[in-house]
Amino acid sequence: MARNRAGTRTGTRREGRRRCDDRRPGPPGPYTLLPWLLMGMGAFSNLFQGETPNPWLGGLGLFTFNSLYISVVFRGFDKRKRESPVSYWLLTAMAAVTFGLAISYGGSWLLFFPLLSLACGTVLRHRQLAVGLLSLAVVASLIAVWRGNGGSDPWAIGYGTFISGAVTAAILTLADTVMELRATRQELARTAVEKERLRFSRDLHDLLGHTLSVIVVKSEAARRLAPRDMDAALVQVADIESVGRQALTEIREAVTGYREGSLATELDRARSALTAAGIEPVLRRSGPPLAPQTEALLGWVVREAVTNAVRHSNATTCSFVVDGTSARVRLTVTDDGCGPDRDTPATPGIGGTGLTGLTERLAAAGGSLRAGPGPERGFVLTAELPVDGTDPADEDAAACAGPSPESLSGDL
Repeated sequence: MARNRAGTRTGTRREGRRRCDDRRPGPPGPYTLLPWLLMGMGAFSNLFQGETPNPWLGGLGLFTFNSLYISVVFRGFDKRKRESPVSYWLLTAMAAVTFGLAISYGGSWLLFFPLLSLACGTVLRHRQLAVGLLSLAVVASLIAVWRGNGGSDPWAIGYGTFISGAVTAAILTLADTVMELRATRQELARTAVEKERLRFSRDLHDLLGHTLSVIVVKSEAARRLAPRDMDAALVQVADIESVGRQALTEIREAVTGYREGSLATELDRARSALTAAGIEPVLRRSGPPLAPQTEALLGWVVREAVTNAVRHSNATTCSFVVDGTSARVRLTVTDDGCGPDRDTPATPGIGGTGLTGLTERLAAAGGSLRAGPGPERGFVLTAELPVDGTDPADEDAAACAGPSPESLSGDL
């Protein structure tokens, strides 16, 4: 019941975050620029009151300008349409109508220049925008001076023309950037989910493949021992119970993503599994101490190698050689079983899902994995990794202490 309530609370929080994302304001749309057409009410008033010569021509020009303005603005909010030649032709026609009306009538009709600048801000970008707005502001000021509309009005018309287009372009560019950032965040979230699914599938494959192989081998050993040595068979049964409990713990850790294997622990488990399968384990180890991440990756290699040896090799001996320097460490696992086809060269990550996953794991950490037939018989698995995170003090201590007992050849 407690788990159900916790799951319900988590789902409620996620649903709340989704609703907040849905309420988050989006970029401005073309309708936000339509109210600026009210700047043309002065020209419309002149037409309505009969103060404009050739009112039919002025009315046609006003209708044409408004139609072109709406078309250009709506196309400017669609990137594909904005960059098409049609948008530039419409903007050119709009500029021609604006110049014609301003030169013919002046006065309130000069306010169409800021509206033209707004339209330019929705379509033009970068250098085109700068050149277009500067040119438009200068021309608007000159026409205003020529029409004689007062001492300060011409410069006000020029400034308003420039600033209206610049602010519009800045706001729309910022809105485009915000939308791209949102799309990038969603893509990163999707990628993170895919990586986590891939990590979990690899961990689950490696964990269950190895654990089930050990359980099968020990079950067979218990079945063989039961008729003649019940105590030895019970020991194998106890090992099966221990392996099962450990598998449950490891699966829980794999689900949360906090599992960190130890090379020494994996080698101890390998000894037990190989011995139960009738394979003699041998170890030779030398080199400086390893970082926890490096040990965890090599532990996965040991686990996969033991699983394959128990399942497929029919070997009598399996050796593990760990050697390295202060920069890189190498793990070589060799068995004397039947091995693959002798004509097959050693290649990275050959085999099934396990070796393929290991190859990807080691490559992501700057390492490599090679697998193939041995020089005489059997199978050889070689993993190399950089020694990252090693404390220099530990290296000095290891050098002063001399070779460790594990550097001698012997049984695990």
